[in-house]
Amino acid sequence: MSSGWSANDHKSYSNPPSAAEKRARHDSGNKVTVVLGAQWGDEGKGKVVDLLATESDLVCRCQGGNNAGHTVVVDEKEYDFHLLPSGIISTKCISFIGNGVVIHLPGLFEEIDKNEKKGLKGWEKRLVISDRAHIGNITINNSHLSVSVFDFHQALDGLQEVQRQAQEGQNIGTTKKGIGPTYACKASRTGLRICDLMADFSEFSSRVKKLVQQYQSMFPALKVEVEGELKKLKEYAERIRPLVRDGVYFMYDAIHGSPKKILVEGANAALLDIDFGTYPFVTSSNCTVGGVCTGLGIPPANIGDVYGVSKAYTTRVGIGAFPTEQLNAVGELLQTRGHEVGVTTGRKRRCGWLDLVILKYAHMINGFTALALTKLDILDVLEEIKVGVAYKINGKRIPYFPANMEVLQKVEVEYETFSGWKTDTSAVRKWSDLPPKAQNYIRFVENHIGVPIKWVGVGKSRECMIQMF
Repeated sequence: MSSGWSANDHKSYSNPPSAAEKRARHDSGNKVTVVLGAQWGDEGKGKVVDLLATESDLVCRCQGGNNAGHTVVVDEKEYDFHLLPSGIISTKCISFIGNGVVIHLPGLFEEIDKNEKKGLKGWEKRLVISDRAHIGNITINNSHLSVSVFDFHQALDGLQEVQRQAQEGQNIGTTKKGIGPTYACKASRTGLRICDLMADFSEFSSRVKKLVQQYQSMFPALKVEVEGELKKLKEYAERIRPLVRDGVYFMYDAIHGSPKKILVEGANAALLDIDFGTYPFVTSSNCTVGGVCTGLGIPPANIGDVYGVSKAYTTRVGIGAFPTEQLNAVGELLQTRGHEVGVTTGRKRRCGWLDLVILKYAHMINGFTALALTKLDILDVLEEIKVGVAYKINGKRIPYFPANMEVLQKVEVEYETFSGWKTDTSAVRKWSDLPPKAQNYIRFVENHIGVPIKWVGVGKSRECMIQMF
């Protein structure tokens, strides 16, 4: 496979460059630009990545799996991505799936096939997969829990949700894509990685069977059809073999080779982070900036700009606290006008006013250098618009975002109210052409958070992103 790198970009460990060719000691190499969700996901990260990918040499995914869903519109064609980096559309850059991602191989190729029909071409020359990425399992075959080896993590996800519902009266509201069980395997050191699939297949098969037996002992209802699926997996192994690289060395090469623009596409979002999100109603990976380093194998010194993406209002899918949620006509209007349905799950998203408390919290963790504020046009028809600016407990403002969900459920939100602009902004392409009331809304947001807004989105396509600076 041609990776798109020149011979000069690949320096051998055994033949280091001469002293004259070495970088200065203070030069840590190319910086990576990071795009992260600043709310509960579905903010429009793919659109920002697509915009930046047109000028990038390398676009990377660092965490998550098929539980992510990004929609990108190019030339009036709508592409849906779950595992592939959104940058795969750009013919001028390489797309890299890092070690922090959990990969479902049948799902990956199904995604490629669907997007090929929409016009995606030449992906096999532009896609690289880390050998340290874990193999995840997703699609269920039928309703009887008789599943393939690809599917048992997904089946476990469903069984665990049923158990939570029975024992606690509520579930987490996962995507049931098997992401949690795959990361659990990783943490318990029983997981299977791409490098294992690339090595001795008989040894790999033995490990698969042991893993299945382990889960069947915990979940007797789980029945797995192993042999036929191992045969299919062997075929997938040969299909991806040309795409697999040592991910750490690949990224080291990219950072320390010739100057390159490197972009990292975060999946999920800050409030879904396993450590910093609204636990336990979160995903199973670190989708804040620390996950970039661990999910790609790069040093913190190589993190450059970190762009946070937020809607002009707030949404979340699934269960969990949502202080600014509007269970009324406003929420219904936002859901309908915004077409708020999950790309991955097909579930309707819950909707509410923009919450600046969670944006400030996301900034505390990620250190955003700029923000993208998307879907401003959805607010065009509102008479008045509210923004959550603080939380109160027992009538007193709190300066932090509560970790405990019972506490978060009880906070009182303090709002600022703005007059709506009542003007169609969907055709606006310059800041100066936005209605003054819309400009005031945007300036209030960036001043309150203390982070400049670099883009304002007023539609689906990349042309609908107004660049501020």
